[in-house]
Amino acid sequence: MEALVAALKRHPGPSVVLFAVLFRVLHGLLGKVTPPKVVVGDEFQTWKWKNLSLSLVHSTLTGTWAVSSVLLWPETLSDLHVYHTPLSYLLVCVSTGYFVHDTTDIVGTGNGRRSWEFLLHHALVLSCFLYTLYTQLYVAGAVTALLVEVNSVTLHLRLLLKMAGATSSAAYRLNKVLNVCTFVAVRLATQFYVTWYIAANYPRLDRAAFFMTCLMVMNIIMLVYLYRLIRSDFLPRAGEAHAERNGTRNAKKFVTD
Repeated sequence: MEALVAALKRHPGPSVVLFAVLFRVLHGLLGKVTPPKVVVGDEFQTWKWKNLSLSLVHSTLTGTWAVSSVLLWPETLSDLHVYHTPLSYLLVCVSTGYFVHDTTDIVGTGNGRRSWEFLLHHALVLSCFLYTLYTQLYVAGAVTALLVEVNSVTLHLRLLLKMAGATSSAAYRLNKVLNVCTFVAVRLATQFYVTWYIAANYPRLDRAAFFMTCLMVMNIIMLVYLYRLIRSDFLPRAGEAHAERNGTRNAKKFVTD
């Protein structure tokens, strides 16, 4: 393992490309799984289903990996700047490969305008993660930030269930509660902790202004999305609820409320 990670550290760029290609292969394999009937026949919806399915795989993998890293090496949370292990560096490399693949998939399929929120998020993450891989600084910070993928699991499940027309199911009702709970307890808590760490240690950190700017933008995005989640799942208007049941609301938008 150490030899593998040492090779990755010597060539971070090609390593990221390698993992992006592996995610592309997985994307192709997921494409062989037949999507729900309500999705079949619509090119955009079919692509969206595959894209979200791969995102769910990434979230499950990296969320579990990040939690395990923090539990096994608690120093990860106390030193976001310089501490890291070979497995934590590998995690950041794998996740960066996913974000490169997902960005090229969105842009390459001509869905950039429909999914600009995802592209903005990916640009911020990639700029931070690539800096981390090349300098080997903030690896622990990136691993801590990847704890938000625990919430991404329920976020992606939510969108997949909506696409399948299962908003009235018990699975959707349970997931929407778990989604909001993990959004606050994991995603917001993680975001704010990393922001606090940068602010509290600002004078001694490398590129602190850059990271603080990225974090503040992502914090705003997260708060706006939380508002949209609560409004859509717990305070829907009559017209919105009708559109949800008939599957017509935001049919051509990547990120639905």
